[in-house]
Amino acid sequence: MFNLKHLIFVIQRHISQVSWPALITLLLLHAVLTIVFLALAKEEALAHPDNFLYYYIVTTSTVGFGDHSPESLAGKLIVSIFQIPFGLALFGAFLGKIGQSITILLRRHMTGEKSFATMQNHIIIFGWNPQRTPKIIDHILGDLKREKRIILLCVKAQIEHPFSDNADVAFAKLQSFTNLDELKRVGISQADRVIVDGSDDNETFTTALRLSKIVNADCHISTYFDDETKVEMLREHCENVECSVSRSIEMLVRSIQDPGSSRIQEELLSTLKGDTQFSVQVPSNFESSGIEFIKLFSTFKVQYDATVLGIADNRIGDGMLLNPANNTLIKPGQIVHYIAKQRLLSDDIAWGELG
Repeated sequence: MFNLKHLIFVIQRHISQVSWPALITLLLLHAVLTIVFLALAKEEALAHPDNFLYYYIVTTSTVGFGDHSPESLAGKLIVSIFQIPFGLALFGAFLGKIGQSITILLRRHMTGEKSFATMQNHIIIFGWNPQRTPKIIDHILGDLKREKRIILLCVKAQIEHPFSDNADVAFAKLQSFTNLDELKRVGISQADRVIVDGSDDNETFTTALRLSKIVNADCHISTYFDDETKVEMLREHCENVECSVSRSIEMLVRSIQDPGSSRIQEELLSTLKGDTQFSVQVPSNFESSGIEFIKLFSTFKVQYDATVLGIADNRIGDGMLLNPANNTLIKPGQIVHYIAKQRLLSDDIAWGELG
């Protein structure tokens, strides 16, 4: 009894076993033999270089516009016995291979099996939490003047791409966040920013410790912990890792002592609502003598509608000084923290006028 499903399965299996080089070689061989046979059959019009490619594709695919066709008996036999039957089989296999490849690519996109080894200047998020992770991505994308980096979400959970409809978010599923081969697959050495939000503090700690030694020198790693002791250990060994801990207790006390404090913190941290806290680095070619804080403060407020909060020596906040004295000197390479409606890029600021 004829079994259509079995026939389709057999065809698909044979297509999958034929490699692209083999299939293309067979197509080229068929085309070459066809033009040779037509030339021997004195079908000069069909075998002519100006016509053959068009004729071959139209006829072999059975579209058949009828503007070119064999005239001799030998030519008709070649087309009906050799060109169309074998060519149609090869064309079917070729189209089937294309469809199969597209299906595999789409499937790999959803399952996180793609390689991102060549990706550059991207943001990698390690870890998946159904409540936190979507908010992290929303806040990153909410910064409208951020550098346009692709966000690569790396998970160990058995899920499919949760943001497949967002072109700014790629997806990779890993077996381990510390395996070097898997980290190479997500382009860890070319990443510009990394967020580590493990399932627990132990996973976050080991992942951050591993990554700190293999990311590029300019990559910044951000982590979150519940246990402050791990923060102390990580800070001792990894200068390029910035550690955050829960401040719920401090916020609870602050909101009871100074009502409304929680609303201020919410707006300062969120790119989706109100003014937000940002930072910008003073260019290295800025005047070596620096500039007094009061001048920086007044210029930012008057020219850019931004309020300077303080300065730090580097991106992870070492030497942080909030509300410094008016005569404090701001020097090249320091980080200026400010609040504004949207981010100020370094090129937006007239540093020369400040100097």
